[in-house]
Amino acid sequence: MDKLLWVAMSGAKENFHSLGVRSNNLANASTTGFKADFENSRAMSVFANAYPTRAFAMTERPGYNLSGGALQTTGRALDIAVSGDGLLAIQDAQGNECYTRFGALELDENGVLRTQNGHPVLDEDGAQIVLPLNLEDVMISNDGMISGRAAGAELNATEEFQRLKLVRASQGEIEKGYDGFFRSRDGTLLAQDPAVEVRSGMLEASNVNPVEELTSLIRIQRQYDMQVKMMETANNMDQAQNSLLAYE
Repeated sequence: MDKLLWVAMSGAKENFHSLGVRSNNLANASTTGFKADFENSRAMSVFANAYPTRAFAMTERPGYNLSGGALQTTGRALDIAVSGDGLLAIQDAQGNECYTRFGALELDENGVLRTQNGHPVLDEDGAQIVLPLNLEDVMISNDGMISGRAAGAELNATEEFQRLKLVRASQGEIEKGYDGFFRSRDGTLLAQDPAVEVRSGMLEASNVNPVEELTSLIRIQRQYDMQVKMMETANNMDQAQNSLLAYE
């Protein structure tokens, strides 16, 4: 009976982790460039000083859906959508290089190019992109080159500045952190890939399927209810055994 209670208890606990993954996906259904996480459960044996006699359920986040989201036209020059399976290099909160599909960019008061959530964008050499403050028009070409025209200059007097660092990696080479950014699994920096292109004036929507996430939440909730009923069954069996002992 203790095995039954152990399995049910660990299963119910891991259902909460599954709910967390699916709820996070659903909460980011409208987040630009967000990639949905997968979740699955498997049995794990408990090893001690003897043979394993117990098993418990464990929820894992085995990967993420790297398929592209729908492209949304914004007409804004600093909005970009990365093509294919490419990624844009930025700095995380600790100042380390990481990668994202979030392409809503803006210039701060110092001319630093950042994502709209505040992370500096990096150029092909891994340095922060800093543009002159007197630019009237800023453009990003398909190959990631940033150019602009100074205020008051002639319409054809554009100047090239820095190129976005655009990389490409397979799912096995990168992992997704809890901050939503991608990093290489071995800690190395990914190299510039000249074949990766961007489309200016567009943003990539989240690839989360809200209907799928909602049905998964219902499925996980039903699994949790089943685990609770199993724990109640174990309790009833324990009470019945105690009653038999008391009667004897």
